[in-house]
Amino acid sequence: MALHWKILIGMLSGVLFGILLLNINGGDLFVNNWIKPLGTIFVKLLKLIAIPLILASLIKGISDLKDISKFKTIGSKTIITYILTTVVAISIGLILVNLINPGSGISSETVERLTSTYSESSGVQSKLVEANNQIQNSPLQFLVDTVPDNAFKAMSNNSLMLQVIFFTIFLGISMLLIGEEKSKPLKSFFDSLNFVVLKMVDLIMKTAPYAVFALLASVITSSNDPDLLLALLKYSGVVCLGLFFMIIVYSVAVYFITNSNPLVFLKKISPAQLLAFSTSSSAATLPLTMDRVENHIGVDREVSSFVLPVGATINMDGTAIMQGVATVFIAQVFAVDLTVSDYLMVILTATLASVGTAGVPGVGLIMLAMVLNQVGLPVEGIAIIIGVDRLLDMTRTAVNVTGDCMVTCAVAKSEGELDEAIFNDPNAAKDLEDYHKSID
Repeated sequence: MALHWKILIGMLSGVLFGILLLNINGGDLFVNNWIKPLGTIFVKLLKLIAIPLILASLIKGISDLKDISKFKTIGSKTIITYILTTVVAISIGLILVNLINPGSGISSETVERLTSTYSESSGVQSKLVEANNQIQNSPLQFLVDTVPDNAFKAMSNNSLMLQVIFFTIFLGISMLLIGEEKSKPLKSFFDSLNFVVLKMVDLIMKTAPYAVFALLASVITSSNDPDLLLALLKYSGVVCLGLFFMIIVYSVAVYFITNSNPLVFLKKISPAQLLAFSTSSSAATLPLTMDRVENHIGVDREVSSFVLPVGATINMDGTAIMQGVATVFIAQVFAVDLTVSDYLMVILTATLASVGTAGVPGVGLIMLAMVLNQVGLPVEGIAIIIGVDRLLDMTRTAVNVTGDCMVTCAVAKSEGELDEAIFNDPNAAKDLEDYHKSID
């Protein structure tokens, strides 16, 4: 059975199991104590190999280029395309929320209840503090934060992935400049490390269906206030509609850029989408995303090894849609009229906020707090939507990963590094294990 079917079965089983345990006294405690840890271990394993994977694959990709000018071309295309898709995503969210107007139907009593329920929580307060710290920084602080002062410290923290990418690119370029002969021992080391990490990915992904079961079961049993979730159903619907439209945008882009069937594209990356949905982390999903793009779609490693790690860090199209919808939604709830300049500020702030923000669960709320501050809305408004953010975070992470894959295909096609025969072959590297037989 193909990996995406196994993961899908695990997801559905986890949801049904979670619903069943909700109706049993002590069921939530059982899931939290005995089921959730299995999913947590899986996510930690994925995060464990994320940085070694970036180091090995990115250095290998750069050192194989032989020509530094090609790297410049790939880098500029990647950054520009990611920024464009983010702007498109925010615009979609702003258009939909103004057309549907979800905030108009929420009573002041419901707003007060939501605010009183969540505003005092430690989770909300910590995000407000972090967002305030970000607001106080220089507009160029994200560039400062990109450059590490200690490479080993950066590699010890997954939230500093952009610093790891900077160091890795710096190292790879330096290897190119000193010549193949002098860099050969170091290149051989990273080539070997790359094969080892790929085998680790293989071993970890064998447990993915069971881990997804555990993660989804814990999400269901933790959603213990259905009335509050129902109150935000309209807002959630607008966000999900925006995410759906963004998938359509990606599909159209794949069709026109690669001249390939977008349904084939979506099917081949579906395991990565499902895993992103389950973990709510682009960074944790990165190992599987790289496998799907390289071995199932046919993107050359010298492209994917750069585009995907960068995308996992700075490309947050799903989160950008949420920013636009949530900002206007909160403005509607508090009866605040936003001007054209406010909308432009939302687009600019959300785009800049996505750069250098770690691809980890819950980061969207921190970005939202920054956006709200810039347009003069009460930052405490995030307390209104936090009740459904966990579920929406799962969905928008899947969209983020889809965008990473689309941009990778687009850049690879423009560079002549996309194997269309593999792309259009539904049986190419059908299972993850098929590819890894070569490294046994």
